[in-house]
Amino acid sequence: MTFSFSRRAAMFACAAALLVSAQPALAQAAARTVVVGSSATYAPFAFEDNTRQVVGFDIDVINAIAQKQGMTLRIVNTPFSSIFAALNNGDVDAVISGVTINDRRKQSFDFTQPYFDARQLIAVPESSAVKSLDDIKGKKVSVVSGSTADDVVSRLLGKASQDIRRFESTPLIISELASGGVDAAIGDNGVIAYRVAQTPGLKVVEDPDFPKEHFGIVVRKGDDALREQLDAGLAAIRADGTYNTLYQKWFKQEYRAQ
Repeated sequence: MTFSFSRRAAMFACAAALLVSAQPALAQAAARTVVVGSSATYAPFAFEDNTRQVVGFDIDVINAIAQKQGMTLRIVNTPFSSIFAALNNGDVDAVISGVTINDRRKQSFDFTQPYFDARQLIAVPESSAVKSLDDIKGKKVSVVSGSTADDVVSRLLGKASQDIRRFESTPLIISELASGGVDAAIGDNGVIAYRVAQTPGLKVVEDPDFPKEHFGIVVRKGDDALREQLDAGLAAIRADGTYNTLYQKWFKQEYRAQ
């Protein structure tokens, strides 16, 4: 009887010790900070305010998702040209930076459900006769390196065309256009419209032949747990009206799905 009691006490003591030792690990897992990369040169989606905090539609969306899911986030300002390498290297866990979901990217990364409907938009001087994408043939055009616009223009003019000027951010492609260095700049509709509205002497041109696009939050291939958590949060903010409130805040209109 004494032996049985002692053995049972020892077993309880061992189990208690294992539980205590496991608690820090469990707490650490629960308190994991998800590092999110975003290129803060992409107003109104992501940009630095006067205090150098990264703000914008993308940032509000990911923070709202995190709040619904009880996630702790850290936003890291990452140049778009290196943002996918940062994800692959493990420097960030996810990317929200106006990234268009396409088949080429889906070979290397996983995406959440779309969080924004987009299309390409052309910016030109107010005096320009450009009315469609085909009209930029023979003209110089600026794009963000590695962007959807880069893909579109590369297919039209040839990837090695000297008429394509590639830059790291949308402000730079608009600046190049405004200074006369190129004849047109092409990029995502939300950010191009925003920048053109702030730059006298420019206008936007819509081409109905541009395909519809969708932005998604990017995670590493096979990171199903994080992707599913983000999708659940996105569904929640759509359902309770938070998404539409954020859309109105940044784009001054009701959200309407394409």
